[in-house]
Amino acid sequence: MNIKKDGIAPNSARLLWAGFMAILAAGVGFGIRGGILANWGASFGFNATQLGAINGAGFTGFCFGIIIGGVIVDKIGYGKLVFAAFAFHVLSAVVTFAASSPDTAYSYLYWGTFIFAIANGTLEAVANPLVATLFPKNRTHYLNILHASWPAGLVIGGLIGWTMGESFHWKVQLALFLVPTAIYGLMFLGQHMPKSEASQKGLSFGQMYKDVGILGSLVVCFVLYLFFSGALGLSTGLGAALAVALLLVLGYLTKFSVGAWLIFVLFLTHSLVGAVELGTDGWIQNITGNILTPAQGKILFVFTSLVMFTLRFTADFIEKKLKLSPIGILLVCSCLAIVGLNLVSGITTFATAILALTVYALGKTFFWPTMLAVVGDRFPRTGAVAMSIMGGIGMMSAGLIGSPGLGYAKDRFAGESLQTANAAAFTEYKSAAPSKFLFFSEVHGLDGAKLGEVQTKLANARTALAAAGNTDPQAALDKLSETERQVQKSSIEGDRKTLRADSAIPATMALIYLLLLLYFKAIGGYKPLHIDGAGGQAKKAA
Repeated sequence: MNIKKDGIAPNSARLLWAGFMAILAAGVGFGIRGGILANWGASFGFNATQLGAINGAGFTGFCFGIIIGGVIVDKIGYGKLVFAAFAFHVLSAVVTFAASSPDTAYSYLYWGTFIFAIANGTLEAVANPLVATLFPKNRTHYLNILHASWPAGLVIGGLIGWTMGESFHWKVQLALFLVPTAIYGLMFLGQHMPKSEASQKGLSFGQMYKDVGILGSLVVCFVLYLFFSGALGLSTGLGAALAVALLLVLGYLTKFSVGAWLIFVLFLTHSLVGAVELGTDGWIQNITGNILTPAQGKILFVFTSLVMFTLRFTADFIEKKLKLSPIGILLVCSCLAIVGLNLVSGITTFATAILALTVYALGKTFFWPTMLAVVGDRFPRTGAVAMSIMGGIGMMSAGLIGSPGLGYAKDRFAGESLQTANAAAFTEYKSAAPSKFLFFSEVHGLDGAKLGEVQTKLANARTALAAAGNTDPQAALDKLSETERQVQKSSIEGDRKTLRADSAIPATMALIYLLLLLYFKAIGGYKPLHIDGAGGQAKKAA
């Protein structure tokens, strides 16, 4: 890999690794948050749906950062956005650390996570189009390298939780994401950054947005409607009115261009990518730690992230040596994700978990950066706009559908399991607050504080038995009362059923990618396009 030769600017390598460090900082913060969800639940009495909503704010805020950043980046320059992201990262730490009382903790944690996500989105509004511009002949490869920083950050965040979780307060752990934040700020400082191909051709925002058009805007406005009526708590009517008003404004800016049907399909598909990849990432450590042990869950999270980090450096080999187009890569990954999620749902030992999570990691590794590469390859005249919007849709979906949806599923399946096994125990352990999600019926999950007490007792039993040389997991369960055993088993059953339900998302994606593969085969194969002339028309690259 010769970065200087492949890049179009003399500082291509410096900018690539600065972007790498920026996304790594986001991954570190996300990884640490995944490890301290249980701390928040036990400390403040949150149920799984509430924890999912807080975790989801780490995605919805990202949407605003990346979409707004993507719209203005070609006008104000990358440097100003990097500075804004740095300020948001610091502010997010201040707000999050203010959480101390159960009465106000939810608000501080939610909005602190939201601001953190705005910073992350703003950085990706810089990094994605910047790398796509620096390496126009090999976007899939270098965007995968850029996004290898995400699992690298998850590894570091997971290691922090693994080594510090029992000895340090969650605020101390979370503060460590500020270290890579300071580093990326220094790496970007004083660097000249080239403009996108569309910006160099002098295209206006309306021209850049023309391929997105009404069709792409429908996807954008729908996820924003979910945000208005969900996260902001606006009425359904007001949320819909705001979404329609935005759709009309975007239509006016493009003279009501219908847009490209392929962008519409890619936007829809990326909403599924966000839900299954990032939504699951936010819960997987919690789920595997519950099925096995919390310590093993942290180890498995680090292992999965390491697999992803390593594989993202192999995209060039897969594309060129194995002769798989980006669409072919996405299809194979979807099939692996289906198998992986179902395998993880059935794990019983650490060894089987390693195998299952390897398949799952193989599946999800290339989704996000390869989807960005497809947009960059096929729609160069959209500049940073379409790429940033698609990233925002994925993150918004992860925050509004993936993370809270999985939290709802955990509540629903765990509650149903306990109610079936022991109705009296369900009455005692159910959460006071009902769980709601989209159009699904209200359910009652398990109270986070009461479940935490059972799991703390189980952890103490494991520790005492291990000191005596007994590592049999059943022996630790036997130390609990019959009711407590039923509560823990119901919690695990809820996790297993949640993962099986989650596998329906990559199954849908596989069908879409198969149809796209057939489409590109019918038109002569998948080939990148570039802008021809000042009019901004795209044509096939030579």
